[in-house]
Amino acid sequence: MAIFDAHCDVLMKLWLNKYLSFNQDPALHVTYKEMKQTGAKVQLFAIYIPEGVPCEHRFDVALEMIHLFYTKVLIKPKMKLVRSKKDLDQLKEDEIGAILTLEGCDAIGHSLIRLQTLLRLGVKSIGLTWNYSNDVADGILEERGAGLSSFGKEVVNENNKEKVWTDVSHLSVKGFWDVMDHANYVIASHSNVYRLCSNPRNLNDDQIRAIIKKNGVMGITFVPEFLNVTGEASLKDVLNHIEYICALGGECHMGFGSDFDGIDKTVYGLHSYRNYEQLINELDKHYSATQVQGFLYDNFAKRLP
Repeated sequence: MAIFDAHCDVLMKLWLNKYLSFNQDPALHVTYKEMKQTGAKVQLFAIYIPEGVPCEHRFDVALEMIHLFYTKVLIKPKMKLVRSKKDLDQLKEDEIGAILTLEGCDAIGHSLIRLQTLLRLGVKSIGLTWNYSNDVADGILEERGAGLSSFGKEVVNENNKEKVWTDVSHLSVKGFWDVMDHANYVIASHSNVYRLCSNPRNLNDDQIRAIIKKNGVMGITFVPEFLNVTGEASLKDVLNHIEYICALGGECHMGFGSDFDGIDKTVYGLHSYRNYEQLINELDKHYSATQVQGFLYDNFAKRLP
């Protein structure tokens, strides 16, 4: 069954270690070989700049990661750049779509030109923050808890104009509600249910309902501490978050954003991309084929601007 995964950090790992091979490497959760074997159809590749990179170098690092995307990911047979719904619809049966995303606007500073440059290079989803503050907004761990700045509203307006997703994962609560007021295309690429696991990175019921009302999509993530307060998680925990979102009316507004290669500790039974097969087997026990197809692919794919 086709899989649409809304978040991974392969590009960060490739940037940190230039000797890693995207084709097949035990140091990576997501590899070309595992994607081909498992049924990958679309993978979003995040540009995440590690916190230790000085501010003045972050845009350059973003460009370096885009270079790695084009020279290490897209050179693989059957990997195709997706920049629009039209590109997605034109993928052949044996091709895998690759979409660039930005995780946190730290790289653009206070420059709309830098944002526009990244969009022209193929970025299709903009995560406004990581956990802390930048010129766009505050992240969820910033004590101030501010929402969108004036510049942040310009960024969201640019996303709207260019038909790009605005990603609310990592964003402060006030920032989340500001995005609901201003954005046309909204996702939470990798966030879970706060009611089931009280990690600040998760979304409360009102936020989940707002994403549904906005016709957005929420990607359940495989980060153990976002699934279970103990920090230990299993496939059952993933299913619990799915069922909770369905109960809120989100059956058609939910997918997966694994965060593979952005995590060291993994869910028991979900250690790498190939383990999607085990998740699919569990989903098939509890949901109809149409529902499973929606969770795995359709719910995100139908809403790509």
